[in-house]
Amino acid sequence: MLYLGSLQLPDDGAEFTALYGGVHEGTVHDRNYKYTMTCYENTYPFGVFPKRELTYVEFAPITIFAGGNGSGKSTLLNVIAEKLELSRSAPFNTTPFFRDYIKECRVNDGGEPLIPRGSRIITSDDVFQSILKNRRINEERDAERDALIDEYWGRRKEGGFRMQSMEELDALKRYNHLMRKKATPSRFVREYLSRPAEEASNGECALKFFTDAIGEDSLYLLDEPENSLSPVFQVQLASFLLEAARFYGCQLVIATHSPILLSIRGAKIYDMDACPVTTTRWTELENVRLLHDFFREHEEDFDT
Repeated sequence: MLYLGSLQLPDDGAEFTALYGGVHEGTVHDRNYKYTMTCYENTYPFGVFPKRELTYVEFAPITIFAGGNGSGKSTLLNVIAEKLELSRSAPFNTTPFFRDYIKECRVNDGGEPLIPRGSRIITSDDVFQSILKNRRINEERDAERDALIDEYWGRRKEGGFRMQSMEELDALKRYNHLMRKKATPSRFVREYLSRPAEEASNGECALKFFTDAIGEDSLYLLDEPENSLSPVFQVQLASFLLEAARFYGCQLVIATHSPILLSIRGAKIYDMDACPVTTTRWTELENVRLLHDFFREHEEDFDT
């Protein structure tokens, strides 16, 4: 499924006009005026893509921007997300010029894209926040368990319970239950602990985050989803993403340098390290070739 067909980025000339061609001269709304102010350190994202000679992107059901740190792949995802006004949870690096830049971009050759409501951008920060949330849940659960253990032994030691107010009604019910069933401390805690344990590892939590967050018939932008995932989980994620695109009407745009995700069958890959940026096979990417050569050099170690 294609919701996003193309993206037109401003070239050098269009960027120059956008920065220096303000129309409300002498006001804070004038881009020329804003550009000349010394309090602005840079005009990001202006200047990022012309040096890569990247002005036009055509998308496939699965499109991947591959490149090293600083190649612009995450910036490109953020440009797309802001142009399409996609839902996002985590903040991103921006400047006062970001909105000006977005105005110079066109999607679907100027046509109106029909982006499903559930579409969103998912970043590493979203995944990390989910992992931290699970940790907080476990910490709260541990505190609740300790409080129940203290309550159990405290009631047993006191040998009775006198309710002082209606707020203590639940505690009275627990005490009566405790005495009636003669519950052990473990059974008492298990019965009244309000939430189950989240015992998954960071990688398991991250993989579950993606499988829960990605639904049907939507556009998803994924920024380095391989973070926190072991190779085994990356293989599972790659399989899940391929199925989401093939069978569930999803379009995926991914920024990554993971060879496992790059190998997704049928993905259209842009080499963000090249100049000009071009489409290529995943096996031709410099990052992948480096790993290939590394394992070739150590091939004999696998035979021992």
